[in-house]
Amino acid sequence: MAHTAGAALRLGVDEQKMEAVWEYRSSPLFSEAERVALDLALAAASQPNDVTDELMDRALKHWSENQIVEIVGCVAMFGFLNRWNDSMATPLEEEPVEVGEKHLAKLGWNIGKHGDENHGS
Repeated sequence: MAHTAGAALRLGVDEQKMEAVWEYRSSPLFSEAERVALDLALAAASQPNDVTDELMDRALKHWSENQIVEIVGCVAMFGFLNRWNDSMATPLEEEPVEVGEKHLAKLGWNIGKHGDENHGS
């Protein structure tokens, strides 16, 4: 989560928008296309998978098939990486720690077992 938030900031996502991401369904900061992409991402990441025909139809109104492949591909890749890093308790680098503490901690994020000797566990 902290890596993705940091990348979003580096790629130009507005801090207010990133901090409102958990309210994306009602926040005026998000377009309908963004809401559908986030609905798709959450559904694809759910266990069991929660992507429905209705959701895919909504996505196709805003995104091409290639763009949907990219969205779902990112979800799948991050699902793998998150499971790997959580299993291995991979320490976080300084930048994601700073981003997590600044933007995500108020939403419940903490470094947990990913802290190294500089950050504590």
